[in-house]
Parts: sequence; C-alpha cells; structure tokens
Amino acid sequence: MVADLHLLEEWIPEQMEPGTLFVLENPGERGETNNPYWAVLSCPSCGCVGLITRHQFAGMEHVICGSMTCSAEYMLCEEGIRYRQPH
Repeated sequence: MVADLHLLEEWIPEQMEPGTLFVLENPGERGETNNPYWAVLSCPSCGCVGLITRHQFAGMEHVICGSMTCSAEYMLCEEGIRYRQPH
C-alpha cells in the first residue's frame, strides 16, 4: 500500500498532518556523522512527529513510528510512502 507524502516548505508544526515531511534547514548537522538527521516526518498512520535520518529520507532504511500506541513501519519512495508488508 502506498500513501501520499505532503511536503511542508516552512516549519509550521500545526500543519504537520499525517504523512507530512519537512526538510531541516541545515540537514546533516545533528545526529551520527555517517547518517545524520535530515527531516521531520509525521507518521502517516497516527501523525506522531519525529526526526528521520538521511538514509531514511533517501529510501534506504525503513522508518518505524516512535509513538507508544502505533507500530507503523514504512519507507519513503518515489511514489510516496510505502508501508512494509507483514511476512
């Protein structure tokens, strides 16, 4: 299943609906040197907001929601947000 990804050009937290992405103004300055934080993404399932790394932003690693009540796992791709299928 693929969900839409919405880009936010200016940091306005109130506009972070589920599936919204905001690229940090100075991406790569925080986090691990080889895989720094790159953007803020709100979970497409529950709307929980969290930081994602450069590898997650590039679609090289899955994102797992950090909410206590949601366990969504998904990946960013050209089409939008692709949920990981259960095995």
